[in-house]
Amino acid sequence: MEGVGWIAAIIIGGFAGWLAGKLMEARYGILLNIVLGIVGSVVATAILAQFHIEVAGGRLGYFVTGFLGACLLIFIARLVRR
Repeated sequence: MEGVGWIAAIIIGGFAGWLAGKLMEARYGILLNIVLGIVGSVVATAILAQFHIEVAGGRLGYFVTGFLGACLLIFIARLVRR
């Protein structure tokens, strides 16, 4: 995911994490939403790379992988909590 700067990563990751939290009905704060979006993007990119799937670069690709990864992390957190 080259081409996305730190500030853009925080903004896009925060929005992706917030949207994933709304979809998954998770009640997290804005800081955790940003972390979920950014870490989720890294996790989703790594998982997709294992299946030889490459997501288009830039802000949209970062948002999509951040959203998918954040949803995955929320799902895993719920499994662990039970």
